[in-house]
Amino acid sequence: MSAGFVSAVYIAASILFILALGGLRNQESAKRAIWYGIAGMFLAMIATIFGPGVSNLFLILVAVGAGAVAGTIVAGRVQMTEMPQLVAALHSFVGLAAVFIGLNADVMLNAVNELKAAGTAIGDAELTGFGERLWKKDVTEIAILKVEVFLGIFIGAITFTGSVVAFGKLAGKITSKPEKLPGGHMLNLAAVLACLVLGVLYWGGAGAWTMVLMAVIAGFIGWHLIMGIGGADMPVVVSMLNSYSGWAAAAIGFTLGNDLLIVTGALVGSSGAILSYIMCRAMNRHFVSVILGGFGGTAGPAQEIEGEMVSIDADGVANALNDADSVIIVPGYGMAVAQAQNSVSELVRKLRGAGKEVRFGIHPVAGRLPGHMNVLLAEAKVPYDIVLEMEEINDDFPDTDVSIVIGSNDIVNPAAQEDPNSPIAGMPVLEVWKAKQCFVLKRGQGTGYSGIENPLFFRDNTRMYYGDAKASIDALLPKID
Repeated sequence: MSAGFVSAVYIAASILFILALGGLRNQESAKRAIWYGIAGMFLAMIATIFGPGVSNLFLILVAVGAGAVAGTIVAGRVQMTEMPQLVAALHSFVGLAAVFIGLNADVMLNAVNELKAAGTAIGDAELTGFGERLWKKDVTEIAILKVEVFLGIFIGAITFTGSVVAFGKLAGKITSKPEKLPGGHMLNLAAVLACLVLGVLYWGGAGAWTMVLMAVIAGFIGWHLIMGIGGADMPVVVSMLNSYSGWAAAAIGFTLGNDLLIVTGALVGSSGAILSYIMCRAMNRHFVSVILGGFGGTAGPAQEIEGEMVSIDADGVANALNDADSVIIVPGYGMAVAQAQNSVSELVRKLRGAGKEVRFGIHPVAGRLPGHMNVLLAEAKVPYDIVLEMEEINDDFPDTDVSIVIGSNDIVNPAAQEDPNSPIAGMPVLEVWKAKQCFVLKRGQGTGYSGIENPLFFRDNTRMYYGDAKASIDALLPKID
């Protein structure tokens, strides 16, 4: 393909990526948006692979084929409950790619400099693609390139190790509680300063060892930052790492001179940053405080919880639902784990068939990934118009007969409003306790993912309906009139 044709294809791919992002704003257009993204990526790959200056075509096609097979297998095996950790794992690949490409760019730069020093002509050097562009750069352009290499490796290394830790926390392989080494924030600050010093040395011609050492230190920063963030903040962390991976890709694009990679990286980086800001605002948190601290610790002595958890059986819940005129259901990660969305959809169908008003309340950080609950409910054919965001439905709980909490904890915890010493103090929550009756579907009496006790479970109008969420809902279905 000619350079002009490749540029035209890149423009088309960029437009498709923008349409894909725009279409993800709601459930109705999300499927179409995904196809836009697939088409855009396909065009981008074809144009890049068959563009001018690309060599080793066989190896590239083998790598693409292997990646496609691996991606198909992994995507086919991953359950919806595992989607957050899959996203975190994919972010780590982008970060690692940025590190490798940055180091490779330095190797290429050194090789070109050696050829120039030896008096080799560009025709004799037989350079193509990236190598040819390096040969033509002047001193100023080389200095800018080194800054790009530094940024790509720095952001990429943080993204890689941070995403690996996020994967471990989401998968339950690493504790969800925040953990920091002695020195905490000062240790992170010292590591950042060390990376900057190494960057200056590299820019001054100290050699590739500076970038290798910087990658190791930046990897430590990513590990330590995410280890210090508690479970309740993990949805924000996943979104933040998504942003990091985008900026790492943009830095790669500048290094390689690939305009589409710059545009794509900027789209992903900016959209991830915006989403992180929206989620932090919804949680009444500052982005910086999430990164430097996070939920999961204790801000002070927690208030003592009075009362006791009172359990109820399927007959009791069914009787209350049969007598109710209005019901609000609040799903959480527990619904995803139990794969109860189809049972919940059938319950909704029966209740609405009996003339009852049924709606869903979705917290911005419900589950462990933004939009996780919306996707599950859409998959189960729950009507879009009864799935409402927190700010749309929170004022309706006092006029609601029954609220049903399915596998949620932190997002329905009244301590966020009532206990200033709670680790989640100030976080907006769904006020399910204000309904006339509240039923909580839960496996047992333990705390949630972030390890914070919930006073909701001890309220006079709350009853605990213990058991697997799917089995519990299935037991209700025959009893609904």
